[in-house]
Amino acid sequence: MTDTRTDITAELIRDLLREQHPDLADHPLELGARGWDNQVWRLGDDLAVRLPWATESADGLLRKEHAWLPVLAPHLPLRVPVPQRLGEPSERFPRPWLVTTWVPGEPADRAPATRAAEAAETLATFLTALHRPAPDEAPEGRHRGGRLADTAEHFTRELTSATEMGLIRHPDAVRAVWEDAAAAPEWTGPRLWLHGDLHPANVLTADGTISGVIDFGDLFAGDPAFDLAAAWILLPDGGTDRFHDVYRPTADAAALRRARGWAVLRALTGIHIGEAGVRGRPGGKPTWGPPAQASLRRLTASLHR
Repeated sequence: MTDTRTDITAELIRDLLREQHPDLADHPLELGARGWDNQVWRLGDDLAVRLPWATESADGLLRKEHAWLPVLAPHLPLRVPVPQRLGEPSERFPRPWLVTTWVPGEPADRAPATRAAEAAETLATFLTALHRPAPDEAPEGRHRGGRLADTAEHFTRELTSATEMGLIRHPDAVRAVWEDAAAAPEWTGPRLWLHGDLHPANVLTADGTISGVIDFGDLFAGDPAFDLAAAWILLPDGGTDRFHDVYRPTADAAALRRARGWAVLRALTGIHIGEAGVRGRPGGKPTWGPPAQASLRRLTASLHR
């Protein structure tokens, strides 16, 4: 991704609101988070402003959310950032931006779910509601959600790198999980709506369980196994089986195998991002390492059950 990092300040956002949505311009404003693509600023008690700041692709992701998330949100059992207003590019800020609802909670990379059964049921219920057949015009994945076997080169590179850094203790076990997943039959059902980016920083928690899901910029339609990988990434020990019991329709053996493969890839990414954070490198997040390591431990154990 091309980095197009832009300086965003409260003063800039206030000016944009005055220009395009003046009824919101006097609400209290504070920085909420800086993500990969966007910054999120809390606006008053119930709203947020999301502005692209670091990647060229962020513009299209925001417009995608504005187009599709209001259609899906009424059917979802968790709080999500529903777009309320669209800010158009202007001389002051030449990119689109959104005003959405504010979703309270702590990101799961900083406050992991601890109540396994409740978190598992909540996540399964959410994905059951989201994974509905999508229309023909629903977006494709952004370099994700295709054939798992096509990720072989990427998987090998990530595993080799993490192993050489001493971050993977049993690389053969990790490879066995991915190879089993890549050999599983492919999805032949309808294209279903998927969140597409269910990592710990995009899931919010409260009181030990999942309370909200944010950042639908990678929303697309495809194989539900891509999202089902989240059970291995987000839930504490003892939660995955309960998740599979609650999710409907019950995933078949092939889908569960593919989900494990996608989870391995997500975990390897998390391990690298976590290590970059430990070393103080740009884009690194030290809080991503521990949940990714826990995921790999659960995944390698699951292959022999």
